[in-house]
Amino acid sequence: MSHDVRHRAGWLPADQSRLEEWLEGHVRRVDAAGEKPLRPSVAALADLVRSEPVVGMLVHRMLEQRPETREYHSRHIRDVDHLLALMNGVLELAPEYGEENVTLPMGALLDWAMGTPAGFAAFRDPRVNAALKGVLREWCEFLDSPGSLYVLNDGPAGWKGEKAVADVGMDQFQHDPDDEHWGFSSWNDFFVRRFREGERPVAAPEDDAVVVSACESTPFALRTDVQRREPFWLKGQPYSLHEMLDGDDLVDRFVGGTVYQAFLSATDYHRWHAPVAGTVVSARVVDGTYYSEASSVGSDAADESPSSQGYLAHVATRAIVTLRADNPALGHVAFVAVGMSDVSSCVTVVEPGQHVAKGEEIGYFQFGGSTHCLVFEPGALSSSPSRPSRSRPRLAPGPCTSSRTWRRPGPDPAVPHSAAVWRHA
Repeated sequence: MSHDVRHRAGWLPADQSRLEEWLEGHVRRVDAAGEKPLRPSVAALADLVRSEPVVGMLVHRMLEQRPETREYHSRHIRDVDHLLALMNGVLELAPEYGEENVTLPMGALLDWAMGTPAGFAAFRDPRVNAALKGVLREWCEFLDSPGSLYVLNDGPAGWKGEKAVADVGMDQFQHDPDDEHWGFSSWNDFFVRRFREGERPVAAPEDDAVVVSACESTPFALRTDVQRREPFWLKGQPYSLHEMLDGDDLVDRFVGGTVYQAFLSATDYHRWHAPVAGTVVSARVVDGTYYSEASSVGSDAADESPSSQGYLAHVATRAIVTLRADNPALGHVAFVAVGMSDVSSCVTVVEPGQHVAKGEEIGYFQFGGSTHCLVFEPGALSSSPSRPSRSRPRLAPGPCTSSRTWRRPGPDPAVPHSAAVWRHA
């Protein structure tokens, strides 16, 4: 079974049989509904497959080949036309809740193909990614619509059920408990919900020596002495600053510095906040891949938690926000928001030249699996965890600016929203 972050973070079931049960159910629903006209974006993908020989070959073969990085019991997608019909059906679905539920429907549908040699190639092809971007944008329109609110119910797979409310920590978020849909206008409106006033206060807001977490997330990696160019696609997935930052003019400032990466779970808060006070130097979204994964990741991967996260930070659709810190000892800090799967939209809400306070919102993820990186100049950080924990970082309440408390993932209203990650001496 794949151990990628989508399973670890609760976006896909940890139990492979539950993923296949969902696939079987989706196939039954789509087959029972009979043939339907393809939606415009899916029709455009179909035209690409039929008109471009190499793309057509890859898409056919990624369904014929067995995945190298997953262990499937059955083959669920019959052929390319069946895949297109199943994708068409996903565009009218909103994500359901459940500890072993599929929260990434499109990702679940493409999971088999993502692990095949042809899939590795297809999902890196710019033409395929341009077509997938269209499909995901059309799906995003549905998730932005009132029609997507049907999953905000109190049933077993609803986000208003007792277990879901506890997992999300809904009492911390702005919502109307008396409204049928908590006052949200769509699924995406719920997904990017805001904290209530006073929840998750920013740690040490007046101390510029303290760097805080930009996202509610679980640590994945911490690397020092990061170089301008490295073979990021190999096992171990070293960070390569030129590719990660898309050739930014400030890349040289970060050579020899530190990269911290962490991923978000399906129930996490999905807005981003400035890790330091400073001035926005640049803020942009870079087009990239949507369902690509590192071909070096599999059952024989070298690290203990096989994942494509490091690789995706270089190739996936992502937002890059660079700040010039008010504290000159920190220099510049780069934040990279990476959309890993499904809609994967990265939305920035700041502009170059704008000053932001530590903890001020700088953007958000729309629906989809996500990870993020903080990039620091060499010598900027004087203390850091010797090894990232799989637990989410939290700073204990009070003026504990340089100490850290590592807790298991899950909302805790007693701790700050932006946990202190490091302190500069």
